[in-house]
Amino acid sequence: MGVEFDHDKVDELVRLTRENNRMLHSMRRSAFIGGLFKLLMYATFLIVPLWFYMQYIAPQMQQVLEMYQQVQGTSARAQTQFSQFGDMLKQFQSLYGGGQ
Repeated sequence: MGVEFDHDKVDELVRLTRENNRMLHSMRRSAFIGGLFKLLMYATFLIVPLWFYMQYIAPQMQQVLEMYQQVQGTSARAQTQFSQFGDMLKQFQSLYGGGQ
């Protein structure tokens, strides 16, 4: 009363199992490589613009900012001198032309 096996069916089952195993390994490998590719793409999209900014744009922006601060300082000094000139003009008017 033993269990009888049909060798053709067992061989077919073994062949299908091996084929299934190869397909699963291929799918896992493809998923892993796809994940690595996505990671590299996202890293590239984040790192390249930052690198470009640090290499080219940041130094230029620093120079523009320094120039703007110099212009602002010059403007403040000119405004101070202009107000001093206005005060001096008022003093001159009060001394020499106050009655007229």
